[in-house]
Amino acid sequence: MTTAAAEPSAPATIVAESTRSAAAASRSALQALILRDLVVLRKNFWEFVARTLIQPFLLVFVFLYVFPTIGQGVGGGRGTAAESDFATVLVPGVVAISIMFQGIQAVALQMATEFGYTREIEDRVQAPCPIWLVAIAKVVSGAVQGLLAAVIVFPIAAVVHASGVQAHLTVHWAVVLTLIPLSCIAMTSLGLLLGTTFEPRNIGLMFGFVVLPLVFLGGTYYQWTKLAPVSIDGVHWLQILVLVNPLIYVAEGMRAGLTHASHMHLYIIYPVLIGFCAVFLGAGLRNFRRRVLV
Repeated sequence: MTTAAAEPSAPATIVAESTRSAAAASRSALQALILRDLVVLRKNFWEFVARTLIQPFLLVFVFLYVFPTIGQGVGGGRGTAAESDFATVLVPGVVAISIMFQGIQAVALQMATEFGYTREIEDRVQAPCPIWLVAIAKVVSGAVQGLLAAVIVFPIAAVVHASGVQAHLTVHWAVVLTLIPLSCIAMTSLGLLLGTTFEPRNIGLMFGFVVLPLVFLGGTYYQWTKLAPVSIDGVHWLQILVLVNPLIYVAEGMRAGLTHASHMHLYIIYPVLIGFCAVFLGAGLRNFRRRVLV
């Protein structure tokens, strides 16, 4: 009696099903990249504080304490009232410059390092998300650092001054709570653009040809409204020239949010800063993708 040969069974079919969407994976990767930067910031927090405070502290210490004490303060010939007026103008400018420097340090300098000898950027772009989202994570984490810098610097800038010199500050919370985050994003977007434009070996040129002109023509030490006397044949050329400087809008916005001093109109500051964000971020993302794929 013979038995029928068993028919061979059909091969098992393996079906791979995605457990989450591409959008969910990208969102998780973005959160992880930002969290990674914030964890590093927490571990190096006191280094961050020292780096953030040194330049603003020196500015207010020299201009608002040393100069008035030795009788060479700005406006010193007209007494402490004029020196206090200058302090009122300088403190918001110091907050603005801190936001700008933090944006450049947290993004541009980090980009120079990661595209340079560490090549850390190669690890970041392997995250399960689009390349542009890796750059966005840098901008967001840098903006958080800029926000912390503003919070740290403002109390120091407001209290360091000589006897008789007093910054007249009045916080307008609606302006402060909206303008500082917008300014932080604008400055970190600028940092992304600079960090992806300059080669690591040329990062010194960035400070000499970009950062220093931005600082001295960015309204840190003066109000934009006071530049009108600088003119040729009735043309207020300097007042017009500095309008291409994003720092002037941050500084004037800080004056609107922290003082009653004269300042540029807010209906100009907000749209222009949003425009700078769009331009800097768009160009920075394009450069970032080009640098990564080269």
